[in-house]
Amino acid sequence: MDATQDIDRRLEALEIKVSYTEDLLEQLNITIYRQQQRIDGLLHQLAELRQQTPEDAAGHRSARDELPPHY
Repeated sequence: MDATQDIDRRLEALEIKVSYTEDLLEQLNITIYRQQQRIDGLLHQLAELRQQTPEDAAGHRSARDELPPHY
């Protein structure tokens, strides 16, 4: 009977670990879902900002534009 009790204890410990693992997995899934929503929102905002900036400001500057006004 001692071996049966040992097996029962081990089985119960494994069931508890599985339960905690399932809870953790669910929390991680929720976190990943929220992060993806946030990333999608940020990408949308970035696209809107890119549309608002003129094309010349996107990196097509000349050296004359960099000179201070007193030159």
